[in-house]
Amino acid sequence: MSTRVLIDHRKSGAGARHPEKAHRPDNPIARKPDWIRVKAPNHPTYHETRKLMRDNKLVTVCEEAACPNIGECWTQRHATMMIMGEICTRACAFCNVTTGLPNALDHDEPQRVADAVAKLGLRHVVITSVDRDDLRDGGAEHFAQVIAAIRLASPETTIEILTPDFLRKPGALEVVVAAKPDVFNHNIETVPRLYPTIRPGARYYQSLRLLDRVKQIDPSIFTKSGLMLGLGEEKMELAQVMDDFRIADVDFITMGQYLQPTVKHAAVARFVTPDEFGEYATMARVKGFLQVSATPLTRSSYHADADFAALRSAREALLRDRKTAPGVDAV
Repeated sequence: MSTRVLIDHRKSGAGARHPEKAHRPDNPIARKPDWIRVKAPNHPTYHETRKLMRDNKLVTVCEEAACPNIGECWTQRHATMMIMGEICTRACAFCNVTTGLPNALDHDEPQRVADAVAKLGLRHVVITSVDRDDLRDGGAEHFAQVIAAIRLASPETTIEILTPDFLRKPGALEVVVAAKPDVFNHNIETVPRLYPTIRPGARYYQSLRLLDRVKQIDPSIFTKSGLMLGLGEEKMELAQVMDDFRIADVDFITMGQYLQPTVKHAAVARFVTPDEFGEYATMARVKGFLQVSATPLTRSSYHADADFAALRSAREALLRDRKTAPGVDAV
């Protein structure tokens, strides 16, 4: 028998969180298959992590996006912090983050994030944000300040950022890259054909160009991007996106099952089986990604610390191999 657990982490209903979706017809939420199971969080460390987030007045994407892995991750003291508030200027059809007009930036937030990272003793931290189209730089300088604060408070911690696309924000990307995160992640989310309905405020080639520019500016930074499966994409479309990623020299690809947050969100077209995820993982490895994570419950920051260690080891192995191959330039 399948287990279905709905974890509503914030005190606001679908109508309050997503006023722009209120007029949409309901999409019934399909029953999840046996291979998608999560346990309700009840471990003492989960509650300790939750209290630390509250005490430091921090927002986490784990809660805002209703991530199914929150129980496991918070029990291991892993939390993905979401900076620049909890209100997004975009209205993606898949996302559970609140849409609206954000508040002003909190200039104490970088230090609070850094304090939490130090208290949790994180080896690797993931920092993401809402889209802030209302800001001149899209929040790029705020990202840079958070990175700098973490470096001071916890110099041994490696830093992964998951950024917006900085659409129509010239110079913003350069500010973030100059802060030298260890991993620059920006999720493509789905195939180009589905952008008008699934990610209408974004542009596929803007996102692809963003990842490509990171490598052009600083090849030492790992790049990463993710896809949600089960929205109606076709296998050949996924193969093409993987090829686009490799042309942009993306190092790490993640693929996970899309799960519908509310009846007002995009419907699940189908549940992709674990075997199919395995086939996509094999396809990605053949195409040359340094690291691949593809399972139904994979999310951008799921097991990010272990994945970063594997990513770094894979690059080191590649460099060793290339040193023994005359005439081949190192990466």
